[in-house]
Amino acid sequence: MYNEQQLQEIIRRRLSPSRFKHSLEVARVARELAEIFGVEVDKAYITGLLHDYAKGLSGAELLTAAEKGKLIQHDMDYQIPDLLHAPVGAWLLQQELGIDDQEILRAVAVHTTGDLNMSQLEEIIYLADMIEPGRDYPGQDRLKCLAYRDLNQAMLFGLETTLRYCLDQGRLIHPRTVEVRNAYLKRGDGTYI
Repeated sequence: MYNEQQLQEIIRRRLSPSRFKHSLEVARVARELAEIFGVEVDKAYITGLLHDYAKGLSGAELLTAAEKGKLIQHDMDYQIPDLLHAPVGAWLLQQELGIDDQEILRAVAVHTTGDLNMSQLEEIIYLADMIEPGRDYPGQDRLKCLAYRDLNQAMLFGLETTLRYCLDQGRLIHPRTVEVRNAYLKRGDGTYI
């Protein structure tokens, strides 16, 4: 396994400067959240650092890799190929870097649409990606507040924020995100703390 400095250098060379900065911030926030919720902090940091490993690939490249890795799970994957950077990133981390830690790979794979029965590490990466300081959107401060207190409530709010954004922008919505939002809603009473 690579150490943090080696992984930082790999990511720095692979991503644009702004995307590299984003990955460093996601890693830092993931480490903070992991400390709060008792998740392995080094694993959270590394996962945050690696989460956008395939982000620099074009839609066509993502589709080609997804087909090669048998990662297409829904027809909508062809319509919104950018979302495939998550599962393709996990697959490439395994193929190119030999990373075989399934917790890391799964957290990278589900950080765009979410998934049913997410682990705390998966929730932390999903949320850290949304609340790192370089992001700026309505509701971000509220989401950050929730993320540092209650991962389930933060996930529900984060998923709903994503859905609202897609609706407001007239964008396609991946059905998995809707399914995951509904699952989080069923877990609680639907109110935010």
